[in-house]
Amino acid sequence: MRLRNIPGADGYIEAHQNVVNNAAAYRGRWAELFGREGEIHIEVGMGKGQFLLNLAKQNPDIGYIGIERYSSVLFRALELHETEEFRDLKNVKFLCINAMELPLVFDTNEVDRIYLNFSDPWPKAKHARRRLTSHQFLACYEKVLKAGGLVEFKTDNQGLFDFSVDEVQGAGWKLLAVTYDLHHDPEMNQGNIMTEYEEKFSGLGNPIHKLTAARI
Repeated sequence: MRLRNIPGADGYIEAHQNVVNNAAAYRGRWAELFGREGEIHIEVGMGKGQFLLNLAKQNPDIGYIGIERYSSVLFRALELHETEEFRDLKNVKFLCINAMELPLVFDTNEVDRIYLNFSDPWPKAKHARRRLTSHQFLACYEKVLKAGGLVEFKTDNQGLFDFSVDEVQGAGWKLLAVTYDLHHDPEMNQGNIMTEYEEKFSGLGNPIHKLTAARI
């Protein structure tokens, strides 16, 4: 999702206290930024932030970082963060960067979990490398995830999901769990937090697919 032409968005983002503008300066010491040791979880392509902020609210001992490439989208997530429900969260930060920059921002073994939710499917074959579950991006995630660290991926796009399952296995990751109908899978749906797109697509009757994979 890309929202365009929001007047003042860039300035608002740069000045926001929860946006880290000099992210590379914290490489290897994100725990310091959160003020304590603990797990670091990131969401790549967080959209309007509903998923990430609800996770942060439920798990105050985990540090959450929302990654968004487009400032216009990040602006909307920051708006949600400033609502009464989320404004007092102390365990969430935001970055406006491309996902390929993750190794420049996080050190080896610094991230415990990566969430990918309803990523752009890039349907043309020539654009496959741009998919956030491609082997190119998986190699990027390997550089920052701890051994045994997890990637969780949700989508309603079966073609993208089939591609993702193949890429995960082809890259030598351990596929821990797979479902093609998350909301009717009692085990995998336990504790599930829905994204904006998940609510929309499941409301239309589309089954939601999910996989969990571990870096070996």
